[in-house]
Amino acid sequence: MSWNTFGRALRFTTWGESHGPAIGAVVDGCPPGIALAESDIQPFLDARKPGQNKFTTQRKEPDEVRILSGVFEGKTTGTPISLLIENTDQRSKDYSEIANTYRPGHADYAYDAKYGFRDYRGGGRSSARETAMRVAAGAIGRLVIPEVSILAYVAEIGGHRIDPANFDREEIARNPFWCPDAEAAKRWEALVDDARLAGSSLGAVVECVAEGVPAGWGAPIYAKLDSDLAAGMMSINAVKGVEIGDGFDAARLSGEQNADAMSPGADGPEFAANHAGGIAGGISTGQPVVCRVAFKPTSSILTPVASIDRQGEATEVRTKGRHDPCVGIRGTPVVEAMMALVLADHKLLHRAQCG
Repeated sequence: MSWNTFGRALRFTTWGESHGPAIGAVVDGCPPGIALAESDIQPFLDARKPGQNKFTTQRKEPDEVRILSGVFEGKTTGTPISLLIENTDQRSKDYSEIANTYRPGHADYAYDAKYGFRDYRGGGRSSARETAMRVAAGAIGRLVIPEVSILAYVAEIGGHRIDPANFDREEIARNPFWCPDAEAAKRWEALVDDARLAGSSLGAVVECVAEGVPAGWGAPIYAKLDSDLAAGMMSINAVKGVEIGDGFDAARLSGEQNADAMSPGADGPEFAANHAGGIAGGISTGQPVVCRVAFKPTSSILTPVASIDRQGEATEVRTKGRHDPCVGIRGTPVVEAMMALVLADHKLLHRAQCG
């Protein structure tokens, strides 16, 4: 069966296709009495929307959200919140040449193998267009966790990393790459532009940090906070890897190196490090929750790639249309949204069990 819903206490369902008339989401389980208007959601959509610079897809979508239900007199009612965004700049003809062929690296063949049918216009449900609704839902999730601040930024593009010594939080908003390192942003400009002009694409790593998460959110076994974070991040289109805390680097440390030593503090334990990424045994420790998300290079490229058609015959594919040369750039607000939705869900689950 198909599965388009995420979350337990705070659940959201997305619907719609890349080239359909609209996309939407239904957020269920939001507590009543929270002030909510379109203006609380729109800034996050504006951060993600396409066509803002030459380093992202040139599809022009205003991504103006409408709230259709679940709000009365400016506050949530506790009933399902329905959100709608109209698609206004589809160019389905750009995809007519791949109607009978599969784009390597994309979900074309896998969808056809599963359903015996696929929407080739931009990838249908497999398109990153779907993530606009995650961002809209994530804006509501943030309102459930006002005690938490969430920041995501691009830490690597095409194998070129930021220098942590150059980290400047204010710099993230000054460049088109969500990059906290001004020197790295300058290097990336040439890197991404070269890939764009060559008809190719690059991968990226997005890091996300949530501060203010109290100790106790999560569960020991089947509802681990880190496993739900991993599931949420992996559900984002084009994501191929997730690390919590030190992630794979933890496997290269000794036990004493990896341990986050504790000492008494005025408001609870003080930690000497955060190798665990703010989560131990599936439960938050009170430290910042840290994860890294790896985005693959965009599969829709102008460079010819060997493939097959629906009849199994050999062919070559060049994907025309408007595509991100590095999808991880616009994936940054989506990572923030999924962090917010997972944390909000776990806050409500914790409250339900522990009061």
